[in-house]
Amino acid sequence: MLKSTKISRKVWSRRSCILPQFVGCVTQIHNGRFFVRFKITEEMVGHKLGEFASTRKTSSVRKNSLTKRLTKTKKA
Repeated sequence: MLKSTKISRKVWSRRSCILPQFVGCVTQIHNGRFFVRFKITEEMVGHKLGEFASTRKTSSVRKNSLTKRLTKTKKA
């Protein structure tokens, strides 16, 4: 039985399905760079582990370029 919240399991397989026996467990899912830690709840049953460890990073370049353009138009 995997019902231990004290033991954190590292998982590299993002395509594995979450089973009802995993509810309450703390796992760490690899997202390509590092491990993302979370606790499995009842709502996650039936989903894949990879759905909860995002591999994409939000871009802040667009925000910075937008503020630069706005400050240039105000100065002119």
